[in-house]
Amino acid sequence: MYGLSKKLVAECFGTFVVVFIASGSICADQYVRSAGQSSVGSLGSALAYGLAVAIMVSAFGQVSGAHLNPAVTIGFWVTKRLGTLQTLLYVVTQLTGSVAGAYLLVAIVPESVWRPVALGTSDLAPDFTRIHGMLLEGVMTFIFVFVYFASTAGARGASSKVAGFAIGLTITTDVLVGAAFTGASMNPARTLGTALAAHHWTNHGVYWIGPLFGGVLAGVAYDGLFARDQPPG
Repeated sequence: MYGLSKKLVAECFGTFVVVFIASGSICADQYVRSAGQSSVGSLGSALAYGLAVAIMVSAFGQVSGAHLNPAVTIGFWVTKRLGTLQTLLYVVTQLTGSVAGAYLLVAIVPESVWRPVALGTSDLAPDFTRIHGMLLEGVMTFIFVFVYFASTAGARGASSKVAGFAIGLTITTDVLVGAAFTGASMNPARTLGTALAAHHWTNHGVYWIGPLFGGVLAGVAYDGLFARDQPPG
């Protein structure tokens, strides 16, 4: 068993890595395109985001569960898998890790590269309304968190390497669908870190309301559909 302090360090560092890699890949793609070279576009960003999550879940699943995302944590809280205090501490450390990852990118990557893409901060397509954005972010997060619950419900939980692969692959496929419309954040912590570092707050509420609502629904739906039956008394 790991103590709470180690769990919080795992959540902070894991979220730091996810934000640094996912947002950094968007900045790298911008740099390649500005140099007139062919880029991998949304596919590369999807793979970077998904692989970063898969690696961190595999690395820290046995420590903290590797939520790395307030939408996952609130799903655990609403289904009584996590207490209120631990939930708040998880979210605070996730936000801290995200901010650290974003500011490290600002310190390393030239502003001329990250500024045009707002450091990879998620935003809506020009003809996409906030309602549509919240719906799409909510649906994508629902799918991701539902898979998280389904993949970690076994005896080994999130420590299973298969769980990391399944969760990361779900993130990748979600990004392939949603990146063009909303940036496919599915993670309020990820959006907050880059928004703070890049001072880009346009449509910011979309990336809290949609993912958190999707996380709550996913947790409740998984428990309602697949919670283990209680043995007869």
